[in-house]
Amino acid sequence: MRTVSLLLLLCGLAVAGTPATVENFTLTDYNGKKVSLTDFKDAKAIVLMFVATECPVSNAYNGRYNALAAEYGARNVAFIGINSNKAESAQAVKEHAKEHGFTFPILKDEKNVIADRLDAQRTPEIYVLHPSSRAVLYHGRIDDSQREERITSRDLAAALNEILAGKPVTVTETKAFGCTIKRVN
Repeated sequence: MRTVSLLLLLCGLAVAGTPATVENFTLTDYNGKKVSLTDFKDAKAIVLMFVATECPVSNAYNGRYNALAAEYGARNVAFIGINSNKAESAQAVKEHAKEHGFTFPILKDEKNVIADRLDAQRTPEIYVLHPSSRAVLYHGRIDDSQREERITSRDLAAALNEILAGKPVTVTETKAFGCTIKRVN
């Protein structure tokens, strides 16, 4: 499956509903600043994280979001949070980000346009993109357990380590778990 997924990705075909590439988009962060994927063209990779303020699974990852952004941000990997939940306002996102000390931008996807485009279903759900082609290099979970003491596979870190080492990502797709994104009808 891994080889087939990699071949499909290299051929530009979607893997299990995941687009092969992500078109540039612009969303507004909770401070009203517009942010585009092209703003991060000098990064070594772009990590899109679908997050939530009210989801207990997403909230269990708040410390891990910060730790990953600090560790890999220092290695020129860009982290972007995206909140697509219809009931979570930009103000709620701002308060949540301040409360948890997030240092990466969190964008509000007001009508879940980006979540729909990427077929994102859960919080947290991760997409790692190549900075210039915006090819999806990895899609899925951060790791294999909501509870840190039970983690046996650090999937996002493994993918980022391979990308930073100039290697192809071995596992390109994992199953994300968490709360469903609450969409606008």
